[in-house]
Amino acid sequence: MLEFFQYDTDDNRRSLLGRARKVALSALQQYDLEWERIQFIQLSDTITYKIETSTAESYLLRIHSARCSKEEIRSELVFLQALNKSSELNVPEALASCDGSYVLEITTEEGYMRPYVTMMRWVEGEHASGKLTDSCAYNVGVMMGRLHDAAASFVPSSDFVRPEWGSESFSREFTKLEPYHSRFLSDEEWKSYQAAAEKICSELTGMERSNQNYGLIHADLHTGNIVFNNEQPYPIDFGRCGYGYYLYDMAGLLLELSPAQRGMFIQGYESVRELEPNYVRHLECFFIMFMIENYCHHAPDPRETASLIEEQPYAGAYIREYLRGHSFLFEVIKPVNNA
Repeated sequence: MLEFFQYDTDDNRRSLLGRARKVALSALQQYDLEWERIQFIQLSDTITYKIETSTAESYLLRIHSARCSKEEIRSELVFLQALNKSSELNVPEALASCDGSYVLEITTEEGYMRPYVTMMRWVEGEHASGKLTDSCAYNVGVMMGRLHDAAASFVPSSDFVRPEWGSESFSREFTKLEPYHSRFLSDEEWKSYQAAAEKICSELTGMERSNQNYGLIHADLHTGNIVFNNEQPYPIDFGRCGYGYYLYDMAGLLLELSPAQRGMFIQGYESVRELEPNYVRHLECFFIMFMIENYCHHAPDPRETASLIEEQPYAGAYIREYLRGHSFLFEVIKPVNNA
């Protein structure tokens, strides 16, 4: 049987999206919804559609790749249900089908594996246009603190299954970069990446875990996965949620903020949850880790090569400071001149 998700060429991508639309329409018949419009959103680890109905409610239909098992998908939905019990959070929540199922397995074209499908309530809001305002940066810190607080009080059942994000997952991702690094890195830059990866794994091995610094995290909370309503942020797309350090969760967002706004974000977070005294050194480790993982994810796609090359003077500067043991998180770092 062929995997449902195949989009390594333009032809395969078109074929996949054709199969996906048929699956989405078939799945819709299993929900008690008077839907009026289906709108394709994106193709990533899932294929997503916005479902508009005859009422004010909208929904998000997700077709899942084989990256997650049915148990992992079901566990994500259980986690979201628990988070929504907090009066201070507003996250997506699953909708049951007519027979009470939350994860559907939908028949597709002969020869392909049947994909899993889930339906979520749509979280209203808009993505940030351009850089975040200072107040939004602070509010996102508050939101993440509340998210981690709620996650820390969640008690999973014995059959709860979610991935772990740490040294092993990072090493797996970094191995995937090997065949593609020459597209956007010189030999010297690649050596710096290898040295940074080695240092990251060493630091992660030496970090102590506690209920205060480690638990269930979103694991992909950048601005693309946050919507705003009157400057109040709401997290979406928990498809990567799993076990990891809370600082790792914070690092992904900090990549997009200026040094001054990183401080505002931290202030917002600490208005909810206090960070450990030595958090800066560890947070900078996760900052570099998250940055490199982003490149591991995008490097195989030749359409991303130009932007990866454009970012390297900045990425190289952060890696240089990290390898030297210099603190950089709240400093303006000049880009590396590779001329």
